[in-house]
Amino acid sequence: MNQQKIAELRAAAAKEGADLSYITDPGHIAYLSGYASDPHERILALFIPSQGDPFLFTPALEVEDAQASSWAYDVVGYLDSENPWEKIKQEITSRYGVPQKLALEKNALTVDRFELMREMFPACDLSLDLTSIVQRLMLIKTEAEMATMIEAGDWADVAFEIGFGAIKEGAKEAEIVAEIEYQLKRRGVSQMSFDTLVLAGANAASPHGAPGENQVRPNELVLFDLGVVWKGYCSDATRTVAYKEPTAFQREIYDLTLKAQLAAQEAVRPGITAAQLDKIARDVISDAGYGEYFNHRLGHGIGTTVHEFPSLVEGNDLVIEKGMCFSIEPGIYIPGKVGVRIEDCLYVTESGCVPFTKTDKTLQVIE
Repeated sequence: MNQQKIAELRAAAAKEGADLSYITDPGHIAYLSGYASDPHERILALFIPSQGDPFLFTPALEVEDAQASSWAYDVVGYLDSENPWEKIKQEITSRYGVPQKLALEKNALTVDRFELMREMFPACDLSLDLTSIVQRLMLIKTEAEMATMIEAGDWADVAFEIGFGAIKEGAKEAEIVAEIEYQLKRRGVSQMSFDTLVLAGANAASPHGAPGENQVRPNELVLFDLGVVWKGYCSDATRTVAYKEPTAFQREIYDLTLKAQLAAQEAVRPGITAAQLDKIARDVISDAGYGEYFNHRLGHGIGTTVHEFPSLVEGNDLVIEKGMCFSIEPGIYIPGKVGVRIEDCLYVTESGCVPFTKTDKTLQVIE
C-alpha cells in the first residue's frame, strides 16, 4: 500500500473540487493499494474520498486475499448473485454521503460503467478526469520501486539466455516461447508482463507479430521481445540475434538499429524532452534512408504495468526528470525481408540513465 501516493491523489482531486475519486484500472489499484488482481468481467474498484478512509471493492472470492495484502483499510466484497452497483452506491452514501463531484479514470472506465455511475448519482458532477493525475503520481519511481524493477530486468536477461539456448534449425517460434516460459516458471517467475514474442526471419518485420509454426532457419535473424512481472513490477526488453552467419544486408539493418538505440539511450538525462529523444533515434534511421520502416514511437513508460505514461514520441514535449522509467526501442521492419528491434527499459539518474537489462547488444550469432 502506498500511503504517500494515496495522500497525493486525495490532495490533487480535492484541489479540483472532487469529494470522491474512483480508481478502476487494475494496475493503478495495485499501485495504490498493494493488492494486484485481474478481475476479468467482475468489478474491482478503489474509492478514495477527499476526507475519510478509502475502501477497496472486490469480488467476494478475493476479499481474503485483499485483506492479506498490504491494504490497511476496509475491503468490501460482493457475491456473483448480488448487484455490485447497488452495493457500491450503498457503501459510498453510508460512508461519505451523496458525492457532489466524482473523479473518474476516463481512459480506463467503460462507457456502460460510466453510465451506471451517472444513473446512481444523477446530480453528481462527473467531469473531472483522474487520468493525468494518476499518470503524474506514477511517473517518478522511488528507490524501492527501481530496486524491484532492476530485479525484474535481471529475470528478463535470464529469459534471453534461455531463449537463445533454445534456438536450433527447425525450432518453431511457439516452441521457443514455451521453453522460455516453462523454464522461468520452474525458477519461480509465474507471470510474463505481456505475451512473449519470438519472431524468426521475415516474421520479425511485423512489430507485434504472433509467434507460431514458423521455423528458425539458418542465416536469419530472430527477434525476442519479452518481460516478466516480479513483485508487482514489469520488465520489457528486446534483442535480435542471428542463427548462423547473417547476410551483409541483415548486418546493415542491425547495426543501424543499434546505432539509433545507443544514440537515444546515451542522450537520456534530466532536461531533455521525450520528443527530442524520439528525434535522435529517428534521425539516425531516416538519414540512412530507412525512416519509413521505423513505424512506431521510440518508447513508453513502465512500472506496475508494462505500458505507462509517458510516450516518447514526436510532439511530446514532456521534460525528462530523474526517477522516470521508460523504454528506448527503435526498430526497422522491411516487409518480406527483415525486422530488427533493440530495446532496453531504463531509469533516469542525475546525469544519465541506467538500463534494467544487461544482455549484450552486439549482434550475437548463434551456431
